[in-house]
Amino acid sequence: MIKRSSQASRAAKGSEVYHRLYFDHPHLTHFTAQVVDRLEWEGRPAVVLDQTGFYPTGGGQPHDTGVLRPLDDDGGAEVAVVEAVEREADGAVIHLLAAPLDAEQVEGRIDWERRFDLMQQHTGQHLLSAAFVRCCSANTVSFHLTTDCATIDLDHLLSTEELAQAEALASQVVFDNRPVAARFVPGKEVHRLLLRKPVTRSGPVRIVEVPDFDCSACGGTHVRATGEIGLVKIVHSERRGPETRVEFMCGRRALADYRTKNALLLDMARDLSVGYWELPEAIRRLDDELSQARRDLRRAHDALFDAEAGALWHAATRLGDLRVVQAHLVGRTPDELKLLAQRLIAHPQTAVLLGAGMAEEKGHLVFARSADLDFHAGTLLGQACQLIGGRGGGRPDFAQGGGPDGGQVPAALHAASAALSASLSPQSEGADG
Repeated sequence: MIKRSSQASRAAKGSEVYHRLYFDHPHLTHFTAQVVDRLEWEGRPAVVLDQTGFYPTGGGQPHDTGVLRPLDDDGGAEVAVVEAVEREADGAVIHLLAAPLDAEQVEGRIDWERRFDLMQQHTGQHLLSAAFVRCCSANTVSFHLTTDCATIDLDHLLSTEELAQAEALASQVVFDNRPVAARFVPGKEVHRLLLRKPVTRSGPVRIVEVPDFDCSACGGTHVRATGEIGLVKIVHSERRGPETRVEFMCGRRALADYRTKNALLLDMARDLSVGYWELPEAIRRLDDELSQARRDLRRAHDALFDAEAGALWHAATRLGDLRVVQAHLVGRTPDELKLLAQRLIAHPQTAVLLGAGMAEEKGHLVFARSADLDFHAGTLLGQACQLIGGRGGGRPDFAQGGGPDGGQVPAALHAASAALSASLSPQSEGADG
């Protein structure tokens, strides 16, 4: 169990010194420490320790979690560390707690599964970023890491082939199991290093290096050797303006992703009664069959509407040469009413008054006329819509609208028919004479 860290791993201001064990010992899971301060941080109880293994959020890497357990003779319940943050004023790591902690000496235990996962992703990002430089001359603009997702933004637009090349190179470095070394370098010596990205800040700089492949300034936690990353896999990429965003997974995340996708692939193959290698052809075949089925359905749908429109037209009320198609079609959608009306007004001397709706449902109306008639369908529909509590309008030859009281659709159609008959009565009488 580590009790003290090296001078290079300390943050200090005045007489206070706080040891950061994770710098020298990223694989450390247990440590002991003295509580040097108790405070409230963002409304939660918190403590400062004289040394800590908890990594605070920073450098693109999320914070550690875990527990603090009292070491005094009275014992006491362990307290969860829900977050670790750095206090800018003095470099202290603030441990945000789930409950107050009264002990003076504590044992800290890191959530190792979370820590190791983040280490795998972070070191994997270093390898990928270096590989993109070597393969594509693409520099990393930003890096985003959470417990669910890891992405790199690159300053170039990259092809699928270039992404594959970078992934293969990063994977080869993993297979080589090269050591990963981290150290603090005095500011005056930093310029001697071949850093992947220049450093502008002064003072000691922490350097993380994979020999003969990558050298970067970084304050995060990393694996001891590239083989611990396990696997580097790019799972998605997208264009973002002039940049490319790459989503990747490493280690256990990549394994879990593979298991999920492999199970999905095998389930699909089983459902289609083919081998997984036959899925692309099976899906293309199903897509062709679906396209043909849609074409057949469209033809059948059109034929059905043609037949229904023909039946409505032949059953229409006659006013001399004028046919008035008035129908309450329960359960039909506004689009279906519109399709029927379009077919009906293809006949000359045809007025169309269609409605749909029932009590406690919305009502819909579609009024239309053939081109050789001169009444205003929009005006007629506006008057009818008032009876179903709504409004509507449209062109002189075609109008549609609706209202909340579908139970009044028959009354609205009857009123519209009466108004139309009254307006066309001189024409009707002339036709009968």
